[in-house]
Amino acid sequence: MKLRHSPSALVIVEGTDLHHDLLGAALALQEIVIEGGLPAARAVGLDRFVDPMPATSEADVYVLYRSSVTFEPAQQEALSALVAAGKGLVAVHASNLFGFGPGGLAADRAAYELVGSRYVSHGDAGSEGRIEVTVRGDHPVTRYLDDFAIDDEYYVLDYAPDVQVLAERPAGEGTEPVAYVREHGAGRVCYTALGHDARAWGNPWFRQLIRQATLWAAGVDDDMIASWSTRWPLGNARFIGAAT
Repeated sequence: MKLRHSPSALVIVEGTDLHHDLLGAALALQEIVIEGGLPAARAVGLDRFVDPMPATSEADVYVLYRSSVTFEPAQQEALSALVAAGKGLVAVHASNLFGFGPGGLAADRAAYELVGSRYVSHGDAGSEGRIEVTVRGDHPVTRYLDDFAIDDEYYVLDYAPDVQVLAERPAGEGTEPVAYVREHGAGRVCYTALGHDARAWGNPWFRQLIRQATLWAAGVDDDMIASWSTRWPLGNARFIGAAT
């Protein structure tokens, strides 16, 4: 029986890619989620959704930082079922590396359909640089965010037609999504392409995005998202939303 009444989060990291700092990501994302007012634990590995232990089954929202091309189909399907039943999922950066393993995209179909996108390439602008992010529309995940700049890694995505894009960056003559939300059964999913390393994790706008995404995915009411997530400064002692 779950003893905690407030929503809780589990930050999960997984992978063997030397280009991503899994331990740093686990610590940074846990800190960000706690800033938003949710208790958060850390875990390593994705072999946890089939017959989950209490640390996994009792969490209301999973914050995933993955840098691997291996994700067992049975675990994908179990995670998808948990979200469809009402869990939340916040997938960060390389967590959508689908279709690059031995089985191709068919082996990652359940995870791809859950997250709603997959990494394709860095594009032709280089792998990293200063990204000018434009916030689009009004949604609890981005409601208190302005347009911002961040030093991060460029991602080009193949994404499902049902995603609601919340933020984008210039790409060639068009734009490329960097954050979106979607529903999956009774659950909520948010993905952001941002968050490669410590330069991004320390960016106050990125931190605000992750705080609000986690609260929203956990099912926190909109007014509580405002009061819980806007207490932390955006730099130069500036606050946003209700805490201005």
